[in-house]
Amino acid sequence: MTDRHLIELTVNGAPRELLVEARRTLVDALRHDLELTGTHVGCEHGVCGACTVLVDGAPVRACLMFAVQAEGHDVRTVESLASEGKPNDLQRLFSEHHALQCGFCTPGFLMLAEGFLSERPDAGKEEIREVVSANLCRCTGYQTIVEAVDACARGRREAAK
Repeated sequence: MTDRHLIELTVNGAPRELLVEARRTLVDALRHDLELTGTHVGCEHGVCGACTVLVDGAPVRACLMFAVQAEGHDVRTVESLASEGKPNDLQRLFSEHHALQCGFCTPGFLMLAEGFLSERPDAGKEEIREVVSANLCRCTGYQTIVEAVDACARGRREAAK
């Protein structure tokens, strides 16, 4: 008999209830139970960052967190960024700056950047470069990712004036 727990959490702004095994990871609950497949599973060891989501606004590796640990928390996935089917500013700038190639790591980078920019809207390129180095990308060389996040930070600062 499996050990299952009923958990309540908020996912992308909506209250959700899930019945999960104690050992089920948050990434598996998001992908398989809630069918939010934008969050990718890469290394399953917390190294690559492909599974990055925001938990209470902070970037978290969803492969290292059990779903039961998300009880009572606010979880945001890459699906939360677009509004009415239109990409948000960060997504648009990733496209404009060619900050994605194969796209596998992109959701993790977007969520890492979204969480970072909410904490540090005044960040410069060097700080952005340091933050994005936490995730792995085999295609872009990171420069275009840094440029996209920097452009987003600048745009958001201008819009806040």
